[in-house]
Amino acid sequence: MRKPFLSVIIILAGILSASLVKAQHPQWNAAEIKLNLEKLNVLGSVLYFAAHPDDENTRLIAWLAQEKKYRTGYLSLTRGDGGQNLIGTEQGIELGLIRTQELLAARKIDKGEQFFSSAYDFGFSKTPEETFEFWDKRRVLSEAVWVIRKFRPDVIITRFPPDPRGGHGHHQASAILAHEAFKAAADPTQFPEQLQFVTPWQVKRLLWNTANFGGQNNTREDQLKIDIGDYNALLGESYGEIAAQSRSSHKSQGFGSAGQRGSSIEYFDYVDGSPAEKTLLDGVDTSWKRIQNSTKVQSLIDHINQTYQVEKPELVIPELIQLHKALEQITDDYWRKEKTREVEQLILACAGIWFESIAKKPSYALGDQMKVDHSIIVRRPNVSVELTQLNGHDMHEILKTNKLQKDSVLLYANSTTQPYWLIEAHSKGKFNVSDFNLTGFPENPNAPQLSFGLRINGENMTFNQPIQYKYTDPVRGEIYNPIVILPQLSAKSSSPLALTQNAAAVKVNLTFHKNGMEQAGTFNIISNVPQGWEVSPASFDLSFDKGSNTATKQITIKPIDRSKSSIDTLSFQLAKKEYLKEIKTIDYSHIPNIVYFPDVAIKMSNISLINNVKTVAYIHGAGDLIPESLAAIGIKVDVLSSAQALKADLNTYDAVILGVRIFNVNREIAQLQNKLLSYVNMGGTVLEQYNVNNGLISKHFGPFPFSIGRNRVTDEMAKVHFDKNDPIFNYPNKISDADFDHWVQERGLYFAEDIDKRYRTPITIQDPGEPLHNGSLLIAQYGKGKFVYTSLSFFRQLPAGIPGAYRLFVNLLSKSK
Repeated sequence: MRKPFLSVIIILAGILSASLVKAQHPQWNAAEIKLNLEKLNVLGSVLYFAAHPDDENTRLIAWLAQEKKYRTGYLSLTRGDGGQNLIGTEQGIELGLIRTQELLAARKIDKGEQFFSSAYDFGFSKTPEETFEFWDKRRVLSEAVWVIRKFRPDVIITRFPPDPRGGHGHHQASAILAHEAFKAAADPTQFPEQLQFVTPWQVKRLLWNTANFGGQNNTREDQLKIDIGDYNALLGESYGEIAAQSRSSHKSQGFGSAGQRGSSIEYFDYVDGSPAEKTLLDGVDTSWKRIQNSTKVQSLIDHINQTYQVEKPELVIPELIQLHKALEQITDDYWRKEKTREVEQLILACAGIWFESIAKKPSYALGDQMKVDHSIIVRRPNVSVELTQLNGHDMHEILKTNKLQKDSVLLYANSTTQPYWLIEAHSKGKFNVSDFNLTGFPENPNAPQLSFGLRINGENMTFNQPIQYKYTDPVRGEIYNPIVILPQLSAKSSSPLALTQNAAAVKVNLTFHKNGMEQAGTFNIISNVPQGWEVSPASFDLSFDKGSNTATKQITIKPIDRSKSSIDTLSFQLAKKEYLKEIKTIDYSHIPNIVYFPDVAIKMSNISLINNVKTVAYIHGAGDLIPESLAAIGIKVDVLSSAQALKADLNTYDAVILGVRIFNVNREIAQLQNKLLSYVNMGGTVLEQYNVNNGLISKHFGPFPFSIGRNRVTDEMAKVHFDKNDPIFNYPNKISDADFDHWVQERGLYFAEDIDKRYRTPITIQDPGEPLHNGSLLIAQYGKGKFVYTSLSFFRQLPAGIPGAYRLFVNLLSKSK
C-alpha cells in the first residue's frame, strides 16, 4: 500500500499572500502562456481610480493588461452598496457583497487587479462636500496612498474630474482623492506610519480618462489620444469584445454589453506630473533597463520567448527555473517579487500542474475538525515534481506524469469567514476596519487555504490553494464555492421587523442553530433592549435537546410609550459579550455563493396606523422587499407573475402594486398596463413605483402622459412640502410633517417630468440650492379608480420600518371616502 502523503492534524490558519490580491494557480492554454511569457519583459503599471463598481473602463483595463501587458489595477473606493439592484431584493451591504464578486468576475476576464477602500456607498450624493461629510476623508486618503505605495503605479488614470463635469459627488470625490493621493504617496511626511511596510512612491503622471456620454462630451482633439481597438490574435478577440464580457459581469446593474470591434479612441486629459505626448507611459522605461544588474534576466526572458513551442510548453521550464534563480539577485524588491510570482505561475502552467483542496461539507463551525481531500497532478512529460511540504509539514512525494494523486488531511477551523469589512459595525459613510494591513483587499486575505511546497526541476516553490467545496449541478456542471467557517451558535428571527401597530405587543420567534459538532451545554442569551421598549424575556438560558441542533424561543416586544413613534434595533449577546449572529446566504449563478454573518437584529417600530387595506396583488419589477414589509402590517400580498396577473381577476384585490423598475425589466409591461388601466377604470387602485429613464421597454406609464427624468432628492431629511388638504394625506391616516422623519438614504429618485395636468402632484421637495421638484408623487382619478405613480423611495423606507412611510403608503393604496 502506498504511504499516504499526509495523515496528521493541522491547525487551519490564514496565510497572507504577498500581493494585494490572492493568486490562483492558472489553467492557461498555450496562447495564454505565450502572452504571459511576453509580459515578463514588461515592467510598467497603471492604476485606474474611481468610485464604484461599473465606473471602470473595462476596455482600457483589458488593453492595458493584455495588449500593453502592464500590471493594471482598479481602485474602486466603494463596493457599490448604495445602488439599485436589477436582479434581486438585496440592498446595502448585501448589494455591496454581490458587486464585489461581480467586479472580481470582471477582473478575471480583463486581467486587471481589484482594490477597495473602506468608503461606504451611502447612496447618491450631489457634491463632493456632502460625500466627505460621510466618508472619513483622511482615512480614505490614507488607504489610497497605501494602495499606491504597495502597487507602485507609473501612471494613475481617473474616470472622473473633480468638478461638476464628473456627475455626482462620489465621482468628484474620487478624483479629488486621486489627486491628493498622487501627491501624498511621494511625500514621506504624509502617513509616515506606513513607511515601516512600504516606501514613498512617485507616480509619473495623473491623467483623466475623458469620455462622451450622458449628453456631455469632455473629449478634445488636443488631448492625448490612444487607439485601443486592437485585435489580439492569440486570444482571438478584440479588446472591445473582451470588455463586453467583463462589463457584462455587472449583472446586478443590468450592464450586459455587446462586443465592439474596430478602432476605438480613448482620450486623456493631463492633470498632474509629467505631461504625456504620445503614450500613457511616456518617459517611463518599462523594460528591464529600469532595474540594475538585470542583463541576465533580460537575456533569459528573450530566449524563453524565442524558443517557446505552443505544443510543448514544458520545454521552456528549465530556463524558467534559471530565470527564477536569477530573479533572486535583483535588488528591486517590488519587481523581484512580482516577476518571481509571474514566473512561478508560468512554471505551473507549462508543467500542467493542477491541484485542489476540497472540503467534505460546504460549511463548518468555529473549532470543528474538518476533512479536506487533496488532489494533485502533473500533466506534461519530462518535468520532475516532488511534493515537499503541505502547510509547512515535510513531505517526500514524487509526482508521476499524468497520474492523479489523492489524499486527505484533518484540519481545525480557527476563525470565521466573515468578510473582513463586516467584522465591525459600519457607520453611514465608512466600514470600520481596525487592521489597516487589510486595506485594499477585495476579499479576506486570510481565508481558509493550504500551502503546497513543490520542488520543480530541483527548485523549491510554495503555492497557496484556497479550500473549497465542490458539487455537480445537473444543469451547470461542476460548481466550486468557498468553504465557510460559521460561528458556533447562530439564530434567525421570524421577522426582521417588529411593527407594533398602535402599541400592540408583537411576538417574534427566535430559532437558534448549534452549528458545531462538538459544542454543547447551555448558552446565556441577553437582549440589548433600547430605552422605551419592553422585551420579555429579556434574557434566558438556551439549551438543546439531545440529538437536536435547533431550538426555538418566543419573545414579546412592545413599546412603553403608546403615543411615541420610534425606530430602534434589538440585538442579542452571549455571555462572552459576543453578538449573536445570523447566517445569511446570497446565491446567484454568475458569482460564487456569498455567506456572511450579520448580528441578529430586529428593527422595532411603533406605528400609529389605521389600515383598511386587506389584500393586494404585487407584480415584481427588478426586486424589492415591499411584499414582506406589507405582510408585517397584516396585509395579505399575492405575488403574481406577469402571466398570472394577465389571467387573474384583479377586482378581488384592494390594490395592485408594481415593483421598482418594472418598465425597465418586464417585457410584458404593455399588455399588463392595458389590463391595469382597465382595472383602475372599473374602480381599482394601481400604485406604480419608480423606474429608471434609460432602457425603458415602454413609455406609457399611466393613463395620462408623463416622462421620467433624472432629478432626485438625496437629503433624506429634506423638507417635504405637501398639500395638507389633499385627500391622500387625510385618509385613513392624517399625515403630518412628523411622518417624513427618520427616512433613510434619500427622499426619492428619477422624478417624473412633463406631467399631464390631469395628475395631482401634492408633494414638492428639493435638495439644498435646487428648485422644488413636483415629480415624486402623481395621482390621477381614472374612471372610477385611482392611479398612483411614486418615485419616493418606499422600497428603502418600508423595510427600514419608517412609521410615516407606512402610513403614507397605506393611504396611497386605500380607496378614498
